[in-house]
Amino acid sequence: MRALKPGDPPFVGGYRLLGRLGAGGMGVVYLARSTGGALVALKVIRAEYAADHDFRARFRREAEAASRLTGQWVIPVTAAEPAAREPWLATAFVPGPSLAEAVTLHGPLPERTVRALGARLAEALTEVHAAGLVHRDVKPGNILLALDGPRLIDFGIARSTGATALTASDVVIGSPGYLSPEQARAQGGDIGPPSDVFSLGCVLAYAATGRRPFGTGTAAAVIFRTVHEEPDLDAVPRSLVPLLSDCLAKDPAARPTAQEVRDALAGEDEREGEGTDGRACEQAGGQAGARKDDWLPPSLPRLIAERSSAVLALPDPGPATVVQPPEPPGLSRRRLLALGSAAAVVLTGGGLAAWAASRPASGGNGATRSAPLPRYVIGLHADLSGSDKAIGRAQERGARLAVEDFNSRSRDGRTFDLALKVLDDAGEPKRAAEVAGKFAADDDVYAVVGPTGSASAETAVSRYEKALLPIVTVSSGDDVYSQTTTRAYFQLRPDENTLSTPFIHYLTNVTNSRRTALVDDRAASRTSWQIIRTLTAYPPSKGTTTTHAVPADSEDFDTVAAAVLASDAQAVVYAGSSPHRAALCARALEQAGFRGPRMAPEPVLQTAFVTEAGRAAEGWVMVTTYVDPAELPAAARFVKTYRKRFGVSTVGRFAVEAYDALLFVAQGLRELGSVEPERGAMVRRLRQTTHKGLAKTIEFDPVTKEFRWVNGLFLHRIRNGTPDFLGRYDRVKKA
Repeated sequence: MRALKPGDPPFVGGYRLLGRLGAGGMGVVYLARSTGGALVALKVIRAEYAADHDFRARFRREAEAASRLTGQWVIPVTAAEPAAREPWLATAFVPGPSLAEAVTLHGPLPERTVRALGARLAEALTEVHAAGLVHRDVKPGNILLALDGPRLIDFGIARSTGATALTASDVVIGSPGYLSPEQARAQGGDIGPPSDVFSLGCVLAYAATGRRPFGTGTAAAVIFRTVHEEPDLDAVPRSLVPLLSDCLAKDPAARPTAQEVRDALAGEDEREGEGTDGRACEQAGGQAGARKDDWLPPSLPRLIAERSSAVLALPDPGPATVVQPPEPPGLSRRRLLALGSAAAVVLTGGGLAAWAASRPASGGNGATRSAPLPRYVIGLHADLSGSDKAIGRAQERGARLAVEDFNSRSRDGRTFDLALKVLDDAGEPKRAAEVAGKFAADDDVYAVVGPTGSASAETAVSRYEKALLPIVTVSSGDDVYSQTTTRAYFQLRPDENTLSTPFIHYLTNVTNSRRTALVDDRAASRTSWQIIRTLTAYPPSKGTTTTHAVPADSEDFDTVAAAVLASDAQAVVYAGSSPHRAALCARALEQAGFRGPRMAPEPVLQTAFVTEAGRAAEGWVMVTTYVDPAELPAAARFVKTYRKRFGVSTVGRFAVEAYDALLFVAQGLRELGSVEPERGAMVRRLRQTTHKGLAKTIEFDPVTKEFRWVNGLFLHRIRNGTPDFLGRYDRVKKA
C-alpha cells in the first residue's frame, strides 16, 4: 500500500480512504474503511472513462455480476455506485499477495499447493458458470492468496454466456499468456465456460513452474503460440500433466468442465468436509479455513501474516470521521454496517487469529514494541526458458532458499527481510537488455544476481552500470569487463584467462607430467586457443608440450590419438567445449591404448560425454568453476532442503553458488548498518565485503578490486561412470 496523493479525496461513498493499493490508466484501487470499521478494496474509475457509455455499462455489469456470487473462493462486492460521476465499487479486502506476486517473490508452488489452488479455483469457476457467467480474465494477478485458500477477483470483463460483447468483434479481450485460443482469435460468440478452464490450466502451469505455458515476448507472439503451438509442460509435476493437457486443449469441447477439474484435484480431506456440517463450520466463522490453512508453503503464510499485521495496525478513523460525509443515495448506515460485517467475515475466514498472533504487540499506551522489518528486494536475472534454463532454474532455487534461510533467522540479529524478484531473459541478448532495464527502473531493487550466461551479460551490464545497480554473476565467465570501468559488475566466477591454472597445477603437482599433449579442437576456437596458449607458455612440470589440431569440420580423432602416442606424451589435455567431440577423443585415446592422465574443461562435464564415451570416460579429470554441494559437509543442510523442497535427487549446477551470492549481497546490506540502503553505497560496500559461503569464500583483492579467483576453481574425476568431486584444485593431493 502506498500513501494517498494530494489530489485523492478523503472519502468516497461513505468510505474513508486510507491508502492506494494500485493504480492504472483507467482508475485507482484504494484501501478504505467503512463507518462500521470494515476494511474494503475500493475501485474508482476515472471520470474520462466513465463518460463512455459502453465503459460505464461494462462497469455496471461487473458490479452486478460479482454481486450475484457468494461462494467461498470469490470476492463479494459489498457496495457499488455505477451512476456516480466517478463510478466505484467496494469489495471485501484480502491482505494477501496475488498469485503472480507470490510466485515472483517465492518461486513455483509445491504440487500439493497447486492441487489445492486448482481445486478451489475450479470450485469458484463452477459457481461462476452456474450463474450464467464467464469470467474471461482468469490470471495470476486476479487471484489473491489467503491463509484458508485463494480468492478469484476482478469480474470487469465477465459477461453472461451468449451476451453481446461491448467491444468490437475483432478486439482481443483478456491477458495474453492466459487467454484461450477462442479469445485469442477474438471469436466473441465462442467464448463460454471452457475458455475459463483453459485459462485455469495456464494459471496452474504457471503456479507449478513459475513460467507461462505459451512463453513470453510480444503479445502477438504469445497469442500465435496459444493458437497454433502446444504448451510447454516439461517442468510441470508429472501427475498434473494429463489434467493440464486436457484443460489446454485447443478445442473447447475437448476440455473438462470446472467441476470435473475440481473433482480431479480435490483431496480426500476436502471431500470429507463437503457435507452440511462442513458448510456450517465455514459459515460459523472460518473453522473450515483453520482445517485448510496448511495448504501454502511455509514462506507464504508469513508474508500474509506480516501484511495483515500491518493492515490491522492501521490507526482507527480519527476526529475527521466525527462529521460523516453524506451517504450516497440508497445506501443507508444500516446497509454500510451490514456490508462491513460481510467484509469482516472474509478476514475471519482467512484466519484472523493467525494474523493477530503475529501482529506487532502494543503496550498500554498504544506504543508498538515491534514493527514489521523493512523488506529489501534482490533481483534474479536468469535464463529460465532458453538453452541454459537448467542452470537458470537451479540458480533460482538456490536464491529462493537463501532468502528463506535469511528471513528465518532470529530478529535479534536481523534488521531487515529479503524478497526475491525473478525475471527471465530466455538467454536472448535483446531480452537480457529489457530485463536489465526493468530491474534498473525498479527503485525497490538494491542488487541483482545474474545473468545466467555470457551472451546475456554482455548486453545487460551496461544497463546495470548506468543505474549503478550491483550485478552479481556466478555462472557468466566473460572476461571483457574491467573492474575499473564497470564498478557495479561483480563476477564471482573465474574468467577464461584463469581456467588453465588448474591444468598446470594438477599435471605438475599431482601427476608430474613432463610431456603433455594438447588436443586443439578448432570447433571451440576461443576456449581451445586460450588453453593451448597458456599451457604452451607455461608447460606442466616445466616440461614440454605438443599440440595436435582437429579441424572444426572433422571428427577424425583417431589420427590425433596416434600422434599423441607417437609424441610419447604422459598426459593429454582436450582443449575444447563439446561433450560429443570430447567423447570421440576419449574413445580414440582408449582404442590407441593411451592410459595416462586425461583432462578437459568445464563444458565437457555433461551427461552426454559420459554416455557417449562409455568406459573411455573413466578417470578423466575436469576443471570446473562450480562445486558438488553433496560432497561438502558444510552444505549438507542446503542439499537436504533443496532435494526435499524441489523434489529432485541432485542439486543443479550453480545452485549453491547462487545461494552464496544472494547471502553475500545480504551481508553487504547488513554491513551498511544504519545507513539507508542506496545502490551506489551497495556497490562500494560489496567490493569491500568478504563472505564465507558454502561453496567458496567470496572476497576481492584490495588492490585490483577483482574477485579472488583461486577460491573458485575445482576438479572432478569420472569414477564408475559419474563425476566425483575432488575439491578446490590447489588442495587436491596425489592419490
